[in-house]
Amino acid sequence: MAETAKKREDSENAPLLPGESSKASSASEPSSSGGPATAFAFWFYFTVAVSLVTVLFVSLPRIERTDDVSWFLTLPDGLRSHYSTGKFIKVNPAGGGEQMQVFAVELGKKDAETVLLVHGLGCSSYSFRRVLRSLAASGLRAVAVDMPGSGFSDEVSLVNNAKWGGPFGWICRIFGEIKEKGFFWGFDQLIETGEIQERPTRVSSSEGLEYGPADMGLILGQVINSMSLPPVHLVLHDSALIAGTNWVSANAGLVSSLTLIDASPKSAAFPSPLLRLPVLGHLLLGSKTVFAGLLRLCCARSVDAVDAEAYRLVLKRKNRRIAVLAAWRALNHSLDVGEWANSEELKGLPIQVLWSNSLSDQWIDEGRRVTASIPNAKFTFHFGGRWPQEDAAEEISRMIADFVSSIPKSIKRIEEDTVPDHMQKMFEEASHQDHHHHHHHGHDQDYGLGYMEMYGLGHGW
Repeated sequence: MAETAKKREDSENAPLLPGESSKASSASEPSSSGGPATAFAFWFYFTVAVSLVTVLFVSLPRIERTDDVSWFLTLPDGLRSHYSTGKFIKVNPAGGGEQMQVFAVELGKKDAETVLLVHGLGCSSYSFRRVLRSLAASGLRAVAVDMPGSGFSDEVSLVNNAKWGGPFGWICRIFGEIKEKGFFWGFDQLIETGEIQERPTRVSSSEGLEYGPADMGLILGQVINSMSLPPVHLVLHDSALIAGTNWVSANAGLVSSLTLIDASPKSAAFPSPLLRLPVLGHLLLGSKTVFAGLLRLCCARSVDAVDAEAYRLVLKRKNRRIAVLAAWRALNHSLDVGEWANSEELKGLPIQVLWSNSLSDQWIDEGRRVTASIPNAKFTFHFGGRWPQEDAAEEISRMIADFVSSIPKSIKRIEEDTVPDHMQKMFEEASHQDHHHHHHHGHDQDYGLGYMEMYGLGHGW
């Protein structure tokens, strides 16, 4: 037996001949067929893993790809009709950033008194759809805008700087992209580009970037100037008071009158803080019934299910929830309305306050307090909620129209119909030369017309 063991040991220690291999060595070395995973396989599994986690984070999970077209097709007919009547105004955000577009709807004659309606937190120009029609029917030029991050307007254009850097921050940003675009977006990116590409996104201050009421006021001013609205009768609803104060103070000469609709710096009607809660926030935006109930409780008691769904779908779009939260966090709740209204810039400006008398006694007292702090302000109760443009549109429209008609008419400057001095001089010279050649060179009688057409002015002047 000892001899057998010795033979086995000698056999194991004997040098290997060419072409031979030992069982021990082959068992200890990894097989060449089990090499490292390919980069493609790695990204594929990474994408699937992140997508699965995304599904777990969504309260009402759905496997789908979303884009602007498919989102637009889900909107109620009334909201799509509202979109078809509007246009986009290009503006440049303060502090740089990418140019953005602000949505605006305009009804009525351009040479009429102009009423500009600015919505509060959580709603949009869509809430004024019936007020716009009523004011236009009253002979006024009615304009409503979607403030940045609301309705169809863009969010503030800033580069998305995540709170975390390094690989973890990168994963979080990719996670956000996949959560926004759908389950198979990351895989499609791999097929098309070979990698998952990050892109700058339009974000707001909830991710550490501040864009407050003063900046919103600058954007509002650009829209007002671009549309040649001044002088304007400004209507500020709800939290729009805070965003509008800076622009009004700096441009009081362009404002013919000011109407405040349930506007107090103390609170906004829409309960934005609820959207920041991890589970409840998704539930509010994920359920038609729950969201409609929230609007009826806090904003407009008679809002119907179709209109409530329009607001819900807008808030579900991309970064809208983030934008609303950012706007709420940036509100200056310490604004002293009396000090602002009594400033030298606003001295003599006609102001009216429209306030709901169908809510709590505390809210009614707040309306009286706001009015008492503004000298010579006209105070009137309405029977709607805190979004009265939804449930008391005709009443609100009549109050605004009566107030505007009680003020001396503004001197309207319509820039698009005004011929600049240098162009007027050119026309006079062309007309003189045309007259001269008409008498002395009949074959040159179209000279002036050709001169005008060379500048693209041959028609319509």
